Amino acid sequence: MGLLGFGEGEDETPDLGAARHAIDLLAMIGEKTRGNLSLEEQRLVENSLTELRFRYVQVMEKRAKEQSTEPAKEPPETGGTEASA
Repeated sequence: MGLLGFGEGEDETPDLGAARHAIDLLAMIGEKTRGNLSLEEQRLVENSLTELRFRYVQVMEKRAKEQSTEPAKEPPETGGTEASA
């Protein structure tokens, strides 16, 4: 999801769209392989999905909280001259 940085100077904003896509793909793989995996493999897929979904929700809540506490930006001034019609 981009929560771990791999080097300096990299963009630290998680790509939530790609993260959601990866979670959906892993869920689909879990569904398609149901009954064909060992118990250990099935648990690995389920636990991974649970952890990824939990972290995704945490990041979404954090982002929503940050956006709600940001002060509203005021529109730039036009310079004080307006044209009359």
